[in-house]
Amino acid sequence: MPGLRGFSGRNLRYMRTFYSEWCDRLGGLPNLELASAELTTADAVGIWNSQVPESGASPLDEFLSIGFTHHRWILSLAKTLDERLFYIHKCADEHLSVEALKRSIKADDFHHQGKAPNNYLATLPKSQQALRAINTFKDEYLLDFINVEELGVRDAEDVDERVLEQGIVQNIKQFIMTFGRGFSFVGNQYHLDAFGVDQYVDLLFFNRDLNCLVAVELKRGPFKTAYLGQLSGYLRVLDDFERREHENPSIGLVLCKDMNRAFVDYIIQDYNKPMGVATYKTSADMSSELLDALPPIDGLKALLEGDGD
Repeated sequence: MPGLRGFSGRNLRYMRTFYSEWCDRLGGLPNLELASAELTTADAVGIWNSQVPESGASPLDEFLSIGFTHHRWILSLAKTLDERLFYIHKCADEHLSVEALKRSIKADDFHHQGKAPNNYLATLPKSQQALRAINTFKDEYLLDFINVEELGVRDAEDVDERVLEQGIVQNIKQFIMTFGRGFSFVGNQYHLDAFGVDQYVDLLFFNRDLNCLVAVELKRGPFKTAYLGQLSGYLRVLDDFERREHENPSIGLVLCKDMNRAFVDYIIQDYNKPMGVATYKTSADMSSELLDALPPIDGLKALLEGDGD
């Protein structure tokens, strides 16, 4: 192909990897699409589904809609078919940038999305709303933008929820990107006044997809049952005094350092306000195996800049 430029040795190897990883799974589908003018979208999707059985496969148009660089990172960092299809769908659905995709893989969203203990099915009036809420939240969040070194030198009595809250507020853009799409920040220490009693919600968001307020309570320690009672009270006041007519019932999330999942699953069902519980960790909490598996920053820069072999 005389005159065609831009294919470095590295890019050719990426293309070969892409082909070798997907050609068997796709049954040569890209070639079929180019070779047959009579191949319909339904035919293509049928071939895709026949080649990717029982995987919750994302539609073919999602596979084709994301960029080659996205595919390259997914193939490099996600090893199983189901995991790769999950990130393909996430990229297509949320229009993730390459950097956002890498953060999602680093946070292991595949194993955490939609897994938070909750009572949404029992407390939200519409099943579709409940399912959207379940899929919105994860059971663990990576808050690697929090300055854990600074936290470590503070006196024990000063290391409380407010310190964590301020770290999140100062990095609210990163927190929203970690939380997921559709979130808008309303405020921190959001003041509620009901019957002359002052209450303060740690973090208050509005989610456009869920069309509701989302109250987040931050806890530095492990989960305690009392946290659900406190959050339930906030949600009652939000619904009665803050929620607008067109909005769905407010949702709450306790974000704590640790939890006994079986216990939380058991106890949360007795509450009639929609709530979930999730944990968080910082980069200091990540296992050495996971940290070692992540490419070094110099290596990431070299890959993005296209330098070296």
